[in-house]
This record gives sequence, C-alpha cells and structure tokens, in this order.
Amino acid sequence: MSSITEHEEPTTNISEEEKPQEKLKGRKLSSTKLRRYDSLDIESGKLGFPYNRGGVAKSEEWAVVLQLAFQSLGVVYGDIGTSPLYVCASIFSDGIKDKDDILGVLSLIFYTITLIPLIKYVFIVLRANDHGDGGTFALYSLICRYAKVGLIPSQEVEDQNVSTFQLELPNNRLRIASKLQSKLENSNFAKYFLLFATMLGTSMVIGDGVLAPSISVLSAVGGIKESASCMTEDTIVWISVVILIFLFTVQRFGTDKVGYTFAPILCVWFCFIAGIGIYNFFKYDPYVVKAINPMHIIYYFKRNKKRAWISLGGVVLCITGTEALFADLGHFSVRSVQISMCTLTYPALILAYMGQASFLRKNELLVADTFYKSIPEPLYWPMFVVAVFASVIASQAMISGTFSIIQQSLSLGCFPHVKIVHTSAKYPGQVYVPEINYFLMLASVCVTLGFRTTVKIGNAYGIAVVFVMTLTSAFLVLVMIMIWKTHILVIISYVLIIGTIEMVYLSAVLYKFDQGGYLPLAFAMILMSIMYTWNNVYRKKYYFELNNKIPHKKVKEIIKDTNFQRLPGLAVFYSELVHGIPPIFKHYIENVPALHSVLIFVSFKFLPISKVPIEERFLLRRVQPKDLQVFRCVVRYGYKDVRIEQETFEGLLSEKLKEFIREDYYTDSDPTHIIVDEVEKEGESGADVIQCDDEHLSVEREKAIERDIEYLDKALKAGVVHLVGEHEVAAAKGSNIGKRVLIDYAYNFLTKNLRQSNKVFDIPHKRMLKVGMTYEL
Repeated sequence: MSSITEHEEPTTNISEEEKPQEKLKGRKLSSTKLRRYDSLDIESGKLGFPYNRGGVAKSEEWAVVLQLAFQSLGVVYGDIGTSPLYVCASIFSDGIKDKDDILGVLSLIFYTITLIPLIKYVFIVLRANDHGDGGTFALYSLICRYAKVGLIPSQEVEDQNVSTFQLELPNNRLRIASKLQSKLENSNFAKYFLLFATMLGTSMVIGDGVLAPSISVLSAVGGIKESASCMTEDTIVWISVVILIFLFTVQRFGTDKVGYTFAPILCVWFCFIAGIGIYNFFKYDPYVVKAINPMHIIYYFKRNKKRAWISLGGVVLCITGTEALFADLGHFSVRSVQISMCTLTYPALILAYMGQASFLRKNELLVADTFYKSIPEPLYWPMFVVAVFASVIASQAMISGTFSIIQQSLSLGCFPHVKIVHTSAKYPGQVYVPEINYFLMLASVCVTLGFRTTVKIGNAYGIAVVFVMTLTSAFLVLVMIMIWKTHILVIISYVLIIGTIEMVYLSAVLYKFDQGGYLPLAFAMILMSIMYTWNNVYRKKYYFELNNKIPHKKVKEIIKDTNFQRLPGLAVFYSELVHGIPPIFKHYIENVPALHSVLIFVSFKFLPISKVPIEERFLLRRVQPKDLQVFRCVVRYGYKDVRIEQETFEGLLSEKLKEFIREDYYTDSDPTHIIVDEVEKEGESGADVIQCDDEHLSVEREKAIERDIEYLDKALKAGVVHLVGEHEVAAAKGSNIGKRVLIDYAYNFLTKNLRQSNKVFDIPHKRMLKVGMTYEL
C-alpha cells in the first residue's frame, strides 16, 4: 500500500529523453549535497507545541480565568443546577415512611455530589482533555492517538507532527502501558468495541438532549399550580409543550452570547436556592447536618433494603448534567470550571438540598412538591420566574452539547451528512444542526405528552446519565494506564470507589427499565443503528477505493496520451481517499477525454484531535513529472474545526500550492533536471550543458518556479471547476441477506433522505460537475 509520503520507485530503463539528464549526474554539484525532504515533512513541522495538558494557555491571567468562570455558569451548570426541582419527588415517589430516611437520602446526595461531579469530574476527568476540549470524543481521540485503534487506514507519519497532535507524556514508561497498547492495536475486537462504546456514549448524550428539556421545563412549569389551583395537569403539559417548541425554534439564532446572557440568571438562581436552603435549614431542622456522617446511609439501607436500592434511581438525578462539565470544556478552561464549581455551584446545591431535607423533616407529606412548597411566600413568584428561565437555560446547554456531538460524530464518519451551521465567529465550537434540532423538538414534545410527569421522565433520564458516566470512567482508566502512566494502586482505588458507586447506581436505574427507563435505550438503539450503518458502509467504500486506486504511472500514461486535451483552468477533484488517486478518476476520463491544465486531487481528513492550526492544514504532493501539473492535497481538520468557506478555501489552496511549488523545487534531491528542462525548452540539447554550478542552478530554478506559478495563475484566471464524485453503492453479487439489507436498503435510504456531499462542502452549483459511479461492495 503506497502512502501519500512515498516516492515513485526508480526505474532501471533509461529512455532517450532521460539520457541528457543522466549525463549531467556525473558532474560535480554542490547542491546535490542537500538532503531530500518530502514536501509533507516540510509543511507538517512548521509550528511548535503551544499548549499544556491543562488546556489553558500559559499566558492566561487570572482576570481571564475569572471571566470564563462567570461565563461558565450560563453554559455548564444549567442542568445540574435545576436538579433540586425534581430530585426529592423522584426519590420518595411512594412517600416518606420514616423521618430518619430523610437523613439517609441527604447523606447519599451529599456524597454523590461530592464524589462524582466534584472529585471525579472537576479534579480528575477535566485533566483528560484534548488540548482544552472534553467529552467522550476527546477521550476516544486521546486513545486513538496513542494507540493505533482507528478502523480506517488513513494514518500518516506527518499527522503526528501537527502541534496539537503531540502528547505530553511522563518519562517513566511502565510495562503495563506498553502491554495494554499492544493488545489494543492487535485486537480487532478491541478496536470495534472502543468505537461501539463511543457511539453508545454519544447516543446516550443525545438522549439527554431529548429528556433534559422535557423534565426541566415540565418541573418548572408545574410550580404554577401551587398558586393557581385552576391549573390542571393537561394545562401544565400543554404550556410545557409550547415552551419547548419556542425553545427549539430559536436555536437557529445560535448561542453566541450564551455565557453573558445566561450567566447572570443562573447566578441569581444559585443565590436563590442557597438562600432559601439556609432559611429552611434554620427554620425547620438544623440537625440535618448530621447527614454528613455516612453511617446514615447504612442505617437507611438497613431500614429499607430493596426499597432503598430502588430509590438510588432518584438520587442519581442530583448529578444530571455532570457530563456537561467535561463536554462543554472547549468553551472555557480547566481552571475556570474548577473555580465556578467550587465557589458557587457546589455550595449552592448542598445548601439547597439541606434546606429541602430540613423542610421535609417537618412536612413529610409535601414531598411531591418539595421545591415550591419550601419557598417562603414573598419569594414564590420571583422564584417561579427564575425557575422557568433556569430550566430553559438547562435545556439550552444540553441541546448545544448535542449539536457539538453530532459534529464530532460526522467528522469520524459515524453519522450521515447533515448541515453544520457555525453560529458564532467568536466561539467556533458553537454550532447548529437543523435536522437534529427538529428531531430533538419532536422527540421532546412526544416525551412530554406521553409521560406527563417528571417522575416517569426521571426514570428514563437516570439511565442516560449513569451510562455516560460509567463509559467516561472506563475510557479514563485507559488514559490513566497508557498516557498518564498512573500508579497501579491509584487506578485500583479509583475503580473500587468511583467505579463501584457508578455500577451500583447503574443497577438501580436499570431496575426501572419498564417504568420509562427503556426510553433512552430505545433512542440509543435508533441512533446507533444509523451510526453503525453509515460507519460500516463508509469504511467499505474507503477500502474499495483503496484497493482500486489508480497507480501514479497510470496517471502519467493517461495525461501523456495524445488523445486527451488539456483545457484551460484548474479542476479540484474531491475524494475521501487519502492515499493515492481514487478510481472514480478513471471513470471520469473514460467518459470525458479532456483534462484541465492544472488538476488537484483533494481529500478531507479528520484527525483524532480537536483542532488543526490553519498553517498546518494543507499537505501537498506533486505527481511526477512536474510538467503534468497534477497535485494531491490532504486537507486536515480536527473534530471541532470550522470548515473553511468555499471562496476562502480556494484562495488558501492556491496560496499553499504556490508555497509548495517553491519548496518542492528547493528540496528536489536531483536538481539537475531543472537545467535540462529549461535548456531544452530553449531549443538546445541538455547534453550540451557544460557547466552546472550553484549560481546557474539557482537561476534556472527560479525560472522554473516562476514558470509554474505563472501557469497556475493562468489556470486560476480561466476558472476553477469542482469535480464531485456521486458514489452509488450496491451489495456485490452473492452477498448474504444481511449485507444486502445494510447497503441496498438502510444506507441508500439515508443517502437519499439526507444532504449530498456538494451541499455539505458548500460548492457553488455553477462551478460544480458531478461524476457518478457505482461501487459494488
């Protein structure tokens, strides 16, 4: 298999036109002492490594950190911050049997919030960021970079020289890390399992994007019945539906100012719940502070046994949205999230739950409406308004996170083509996906109308939350072993403490599978079916192109063929194949016996990193000989990079191509042919060249460079044409029924009902030419 960095093998047969150049090789040239560097090596090594593992630039000042910490309130904590609206009602869905159970539940809530969001995420998981970006894909990308577990053979040596690709590793390498890396790289099962787990995790987070708006809005609006007795359950449900529709409708305007707009509201919300918590704590029962003693958890399980275990499905709702601490990290920094969590969010949540526990110790019959019943009467309506706004903000955070996840899935070839709209020039990570937005809106409305109560939705929500947390822990253990080289005792301690807690919670939420818990799993299965279908055929297409690529020698024969005409202009031929010339090129020339004067084969490649600096994005290579004017270009993106607009892309491509032409001449391992070509163009024989010193070579090299750049400029002025391959796929003859259903029906159904590649690339219709070809897979 040839690589984009490989050179053509030298031939032993010397043609007549090569003899003059062969004669020159015997002459003494000081320039031949220059080492031959591949063009891709030159382009990929331009920048240094500007980031540290903490995801914060070294020059970041405290003023910037505090500003980001304030902004993070409006983006990261909406979901976990609104959990006091419905947690107590979900835990005590059958009422409170013993007042001491309140202490046991408060102790569970206290240690759950302390161990999972605070210790696990804020102080451990955030360190596993991908140069400032977090989430399931960040962990997967770290593993893919350190161990070759990708399923598509598009890896290149030059990718590891991208500044953001490099890993900052400890010096001490342990044998266990090498063994684990080797097992992952040599096991197809491990590779498929990691990809499957990543798909499952992303599907569950998307499920959060459906359930979070439903439970947050429904629980907030439900508070109105406390002061308006005429409000029925049906009315509350329909008001919630109207708010949900409005929420999803305004998504297209983007979240450019989400931090500054929502942060003050969430700040007021946290101050309100903390203040009300303190008020209830002193008014009703200050002795609930005894819940800090974990023995109350043991007493709670002794009294209630199975019932206590089942109630864990409600307790876990106090940490809903915790994954947002990690997933939304790209907008902020590790230190800013740590500050905002430790100084405001964590204390406010603990005080809120302590206040609710104190209230319930004296009013255990009001557990179904704990939040609103515990509000002092003068603050009821202000709190209601803030609660509705806070619930909408909580929904906004999860919806925005879903859009980012879809973008990341698309970059790994795990999701069908959908339109990605970048809504902010200031925050590149903020995106909007129209198709997914309407799917989420329809699903959220159906969930609200179907379940109608927060208790049932809470059962579904808990499964999605715990599944994602457990998956994050599993990926984190791999990172600890292979990349961080963490001491084995620390890893064992993490698994025994955090892992055990999450597995217990997972078993509890699965118990309520038939009470609504099936919903996120159903969502996940639908999404995973789509993702698996697309990824499976995507890989088959890539291998088909790889196995049927056109050799470089064949390209030379085609272009040198006298039957082919060279038209003025530049043609950009798009392909997903990174190594070599795609087979659709042969299909094109068999039907159109003409080629443009300059031809560039462009492939877009997504690296397992969050961002690729613009200076390192283009990798170019020339198809020899130089007078063919045929180039290959790999355009590299990270999974959070903004795709360059078409006009800007054309300008950058031409600019980088000119830089490459100059570098290619100056790094030529055998520069003598430059003189031979130039003198032969002037009507002389290359064999008559007597002197070939450095000065002469430099002059002729500059002439050749100017000639090629002028040739390129003429092609650009004549016009740029975009050749896009429209690949129809079909199962090969003799395929089994499963493969035929997967390719002929499922995949083709997705391609016919979603966007085509020209819409994804934003290619102008007037300058686009589609080339159709059927791949039998």
